[in-house]
Amino acid sequence: MTKIKADPDRPEGQAEACSGERTYQELLVNQNPIAQPLASRRLTRKLYKCIKKAVKQKQIRRGVKEVQKFVNKGEKGIMVLAGDTLPIEVYCHLPVMCEDRNLPYVYIPSKTDLGAAAGSKRPTCVIMVKPHEEYQEAYDECLEEVQSLPLAL
Repeated sequence: MTKIKADPDRPEGQAEACSGERTYQELLVNQNPIAQPLASRRLTRKLYKCIKKAVKQKQIRRGVKEVQKFVNKGEKGIMVLAGDTLPIEVYCHLPVMCEDRNLPYVYIPSKTDLGAAAGSKRPTCVIMVKPHEEYQEAYDECLEEVQSLPLAL
């Protein structure tokens, strides 16, 4: 594969638009019917930043098996689920586990972006961010916004 060089005559905004990144609205097209509560565009960006900080401190759990194991052990944190995961049966039991244990959870639009925020080339359908003093302010801000979202019926 070759890289496409940006044309020096074109404005920078157009060069970014053709780079392959999809907008928030385009990502919402592929959402599952169970993807509630869905994070807003602003909250999604905050969660990505918090995940990146947590990865540096090794304070995340990634993947259905690992997250499920540590939720059963009683670990606390924010659970971030990808809303475009198919089939739904892969992870549809996790929100129920969160509600039983009073853990905050939220859906974001893209599993590819979730995996990228965690520093992986592979898409990830669920990540649990644990609290840590290095990024406590960002974590608390995300936690407050996630808890203020209305839960699905």
